[in-house]
Amino acid sequence: MTDREGAALAGQSPAFDLIDQPWLPVRDLDGCTRELSLLATLEQAHRLAGLSGEVPTQVFALTRLLLAVLHGALDGPRDLGAWEELWAAPTLPAAKIGEYLDRHRARFDLFHPITPFLQVAGLRTAKGETSELTKLVADIPNGVPFFTTRNCRALELAPAEAARWLVHCQAFDPSGIKSGAVGDPRVKSGKGYPIGTAWSGLLGGVLLEGANLRQTLLLNLVARDFDDYARDPGTDRPAWEREPVTAAEEIEGGRAPTGPVDLYTWQSRRIRLVAGRGRVTRVLICNGERLTPQNKQNVEPHTGWRRSPTQEKKLSSPTPVYMPREHHPDRAIWRGLQSLLPGTSSRQGPDGASALTPGIMEWLSYLTIERAIGADEQVLVRAIGMKYGSQSSVTDDIVHDTLALRAILARRDASDLAAVATACVEAAEAAAKCLGNLAGDVAAAAGGDGSGPRSRAMERVYAQLDEPFRHWLLTLRADADTIAAQTNWHRQAHQVVNGAARELLRQIPPACWEGRVVRGRVLTAAHAEVRYLTDLRNALPFAFSVQAQPA
Repeated sequence: MTDREGAALAGQSPAFDLIDQPWLPVRDLDGCTRELSLLATLEQAHRLAGLSGEVPTQVFALTRLLLAVLHGALDGPRDLGAWEELWAAPTLPAAKIGEYLDRHRARFDLFHPITPFLQVAGLRTAKGETSELTKLVADIPNGVPFFTTRNCRALELAPAEAARWLVHCQAFDPSGIKSGAVGDPRVKSGKGYPIGTAWSGLLGGVLLEGANLRQTLLLNLVARDFDDYARDPGTDRPAWEREPVTAAEEIEGGRAPTGPVDLYTWQSRRIRLVAGRGRVTRVLICNGERLTPQNKQNVEPHTGWRRSPTQEKKLSSPTPVYMPREHHPDRAIWRGLQSLLPGTSSRQGPDGASALTPGIMEWLSYLTIERAIGADEQVLVRAIGMKYGSQSSVTDDIVHDTLALRAILARRDASDLAAVATACVEAAEAAAKCLGNLAGDVAAAAGGDGSGPRSRAMERVYAQLDEPFRHWLLTLRADADTIAAQTNWHRQAHQVVNGAARELLRQIPPACWEGRVVRGRVLTAAHAEVRYLTDLRNALPFAFSVQAQPA
């Protein structure tokens, strides 16, 4: 019996080796879920549909952890040729991965006495306080535990689940006052004052997903010599290849990230799990490495970016300042398609681009242009993000959406096809606005306030347009006829919106036909319908063209 095993039996900190012990939730190709160890997950990646998790943001954080392991194990991939060898192989290189993990085994023990995984050994406050696990588990809303089915008062976690939430906490922990760690000079009066959310919480996360976990990981595994994301593997290293952190910042005032891999395991918090009798019972969460989001577009590939005049003015910057583009909880991913497609925007311009597409989409563009993957390859774009409230100190919502598209749409030299896709998004939004205006005008004609009916009608029709648009988008292949494709969508959108309009007009009260004076003019249901039909023709012109009419 080893000393660690004896300690576990005695009720002290147990041993839990993440390399060999099952803890990662995975989905088999038949949809069944189970837990696998870190090594087994990578060895069996070709037989797995993907990662699972308690919440979508956990999948984002765990995927980036696996990417960091792969980058370290492969010392790359160094270039496109090395990547293509990986893509062509039936499995990931298990021997290399196993050897790499063995070299760093001590850093993957969840309860190691000196180097516990993503934690600080001996982390403590001046009074020795620790917190309930509600601080660690993101599916328990902080302060409103009645929204969860968990027993918050007696919450304990198995090491496997605690490990998952540990990774998630380092990526998405809210801001707010933290416990003040002994040895952290930033602590005042025993408190760690807010340094912002953990790094991934600042992002509108974007991941690419393939037919299985192996493809998913490789699609997100950017070669180290690629364009703006070129990196030095000697300096861009994951947490377990760096010196163990202490309670204090690594560099006073904060350090800059060395590259994407550094960010994949960025230790935004200093954490210590408290365990006993084989369970995790308490946690200590303190401030870690602070990181500001401005102009990290060349080291963070998994988010889009927006230019911020406000930040430029605040920083008195003579050059553009870019901030991560966050997801909107009430907006489907396809409605923001333009921000995802490299062919619809430029990373550079005389005065700087107004927006930058996610680096991972630029990578997909490169893979397609170089014919490393087929132009008609179906790729799933997964959008994941967290919304915070009350000065970013609590979790309000988790954003999760997916969109399937053909790889050709990501090509920079396929701007004509990308333009059709984004034009059809704009047409859908214009048509939804037509219906919203109809609902608002009808309500006003009856003597009511049109704002509520307008927004509700638009919300309903967007829900009705959602599935048809997603199916239509997959018809945009490399050989697609752009005019025919656009006509096809306009006709589908017209059918959906006009059906909703007819239903709305069937339900209006008689008073609407008599009308009211609105803004100095008489408004009736008839006036509203005429305006709607005129605007709809302008929104969906291809639906009314001669070519669009059935023979």
